Amino acid sequence: MVNKVELPKGGRRAEALALSFAGQAEQAPRRQGAWRALLRNPIGMTGVVIIGLVILTALVGRFAWTKSYSAQNYTRLLSPSASHPMGTDELGRDDLARIIHGAQVSIEVGVVAVGVALVLGLLIGVTAAFYGGVIDAVLMRVVDVLFAIPSLVLAILIAGLLGPSRTNAMIAIGIVFAPSFARVIRGSALTVLAHPYVEAARALGVTDLRIITRHVLRNIISPIIVLTTIYLSSAVLTEAALSFLGLGVQPPEPSWGSMLFEAMPYMQIAPWLAVFPGLAIMLVVLGLNFLGDGLRDVLDPRVRDA
Repeated sequence: MVNKVELPKGGRRAEALALSFAGQAEQAPRRQGAWRALLRNPIGMTGVVIIGLVILTALVGRFAWTKSYSAQNYTRLLSPSASHPMGTDELGRDDLARIIHGAQVSIEVGVVAVGVALVLGLLIGVTAAFYGGVIDAVLMRVVDVLFAIPSLVLAILIAGLLGPSRTNAMIAIGIVFAPSFARVIRGSALTVLAHPYVEAARALGVTDLRIITRHVLRNIISPIIVLTTIYLSSAVLTEAALSFLGLGVQPPEPSWGSMLFEAMPYMQIAPWLAVFPGLAIMLVVLGLNFLGDGLRDVLDPRVRDA
């Protein structure tokens, strides 16, 4: 165990020297090089383009296509045409307007749910890695218990207990994904904590909070970015599943999952009711997976060097 020494007046300068020992001075150009590498990565750029288009559709689509997603003003089950490019549903609502609103729902639920999972995973993973011992053992056993339950079953259980709504669906998905974030963050944090510059910071009397924020978190950003991107696609799929089962977004507000459920009785006479929301889900998930693969290729040094 390293004995703490009294922090001299130049202690912060010494801490900065410890950071430079770890190569922190090279991080800025490395990040710039990583973004340039992503621009040259065809899979990653394909994901960027797809997700960019989806976000653009969610943000400005309602202004470009002004029909209401809830207004029952049109003939039921119209096939796709110039006036209704994606047809109308069983209640005479414009399907394109509903698909556009579904994009807003999917992006919001995905971002918020993964944000909840990231915050919980950071708290659990960093605390377990930094303090170790009994704290680590207890937290990781809780994570193991959550891992033992299938993710969709756990999401259904939590959403059912909280009640069907968009907010509760986001909370349920965030809790379900938190153990995965905790595992990855704990492993990455353990690797960082084994470096000499962390021991140097401890010897200088640097507080635990400062070591975690300045030394640990700054060095585990890359795996967190990749994991966040990958789990965004899982969050979109899980939200669609919950809405399909009636535990997510509630009518009359549309979600791609609930649109698939409503299309089931009309598969033979109006297949477009299921085709378009299914394609939307596939496109978003494919784009996020492409983006995650591209970021992994760029940010993971083992993959990049290979």
